[in-house]
Amino acid sequence: MTETPRSVWLATTTMPTYEPAAGDLSADVVVIGGGLVGLTTALLLADDGADVIVVEARGVGGRTSGHTTGKVSSQHGAIYRRLADRHGRDTASRYGAANQSAITQVVGLVEALSIDCELTRASSYAYTTSSDQLDALRQEAELCAELGLPARFVTEVGIPGALGGVEFADQVHLHPAKYLAGLAAAVGERGARIFDRSRVTDVDTKNDTVTVTTDTGATITAGHAVMATLSPIGLTGGFFARVQPRGSTGIAVQLPHEAPAGLAITVDDPVRSTRPWLGGGPNGLIVVGDATPEALLDWVGSTWNTGTLTADHSWFAHDYSSPDLLPYVGSVPGSERVLVATGFNKWGLTQGTVAAEILSDQISGQQHPYADLYPASRIGGPAAIAELIKHNLKVGKDFTTKHVQRLAGADKPVCTHLGCPLDWNESQLTWDCTCHGSRFAADGAVLDGPATKPLQR
Repeated sequence: MTETPRSVWLATTTMPTYEPAAGDLSADVVVIGGGLVGLTTALLLADDGADVIVVEARGVGGRTSGHTTGKVSSQHGAIYRRLADRHGRDTASRYGAANQSAITQVVGLVEALSIDCELTRASSYAYTTSSDQLDALRQEAELCAELGLPARFVTEVGIPGALGGVEFADQVHLHPAKYLAGLAAAVGERGARIFDRSRVTDVDTKNDTVTVTTDTGATITAGHAVMATLSPIGLTGGFFARVQPRGSTGIAVQLPHEAPAGLAITVDDPVRSTRPWLGGGPNGLIVVGDATPEALLDWVGSTWNTGTLTADHSWFAHDYSSPDLLPYVGSVPGSERVLVATGFNKWGLTQGTVAAEILSDQISGQQHPYADLYPASRIGGPAAIAELIKHNLKVGKDFTTKHVQRLAGADKPVCTHLGCPLDWNESQLTWDCTCHGSRFAADGAVLDGPATKPLQR
């Protein structure tokens, strides 16, 4: 194997391809990134009559959006008590309502655009196998119901060993790559231009315009730029120090019997997330967690007592979390013309859909009802600041330690973002930066930012 593993979604979808960006171009809005946020934002803006250009560094849907679990749910683990404790019940209620509205938006787009993406309704469960967690989950269910979410405490989850959990009714799972391909087609049908294999290397704001430069030599001038790039590129807004990289491994397996029909995620450690894999037939199951593919297979075997299993597909998903549990969405500090969306905490299909609505409304001069929930300019309270300090102290320690190792003779390249020595990820065949989350292919090509330049080996 010489390439990074692709998700089961990308392996079973023919994604659309486009020409690289070239020459001097102009538009009302340039969207940087051809994933869920970028394509949804472009679609909504095009529907409002804007002239939109989408610029994708690699292929449409080829990075995190094409490696997601494919859950479209407002149940993000057992998050609502934490949100209420941190921000108050009103914020927790609005967070739930925003993500419930995202489910409605995704389903509406699938139906309106006739996207064949295996969209399926199902219940979602946040569950435990430990009796010590049951009271906390009962309280979570009670709070969620009070907040107006479709929640209740149940003792039957559909996962062997589960003692109980919080059920959210009427959630959704889909084939994310097919959904993204459908969005891209709709964006093109509305006259927007999409360019791939065109990595943005610079974004400059001056004279009431934004100028975007790509590694293909293209220059795009626009009124606004949307960085729908998972992590804002380069040093933009200091977000590289405000969000923390997080990764998960996914596998697609076939059980020797019918797989559970619901979406599920443990509140125990280690976290394991599951959902049906329709492409694998009635026995197909997707399993995601912060572990190696072998460890996930071992968990499946022990949970369902299946014996030895083999994964049909395995892959890695990259994301970022914020210190106060809420994404950053909107204009970057100091510029109303550059907008970002980051920190989805592994729940990008709903959070990213809400973000796209907020971004498109802001550019169109409209007030989105949840825009003030996720301001990109916020610093956060004392707990968030403490979390940022802790994370950045760890980054500094890793930076120093790895540079000492390099001086001692360790042959490691350094990240082209801020010079952190990189770690080789043997299972994914990538060079990974633990400082700020940039990832590079074995040949040095940038896979994920904030880095914009390839490695110099």
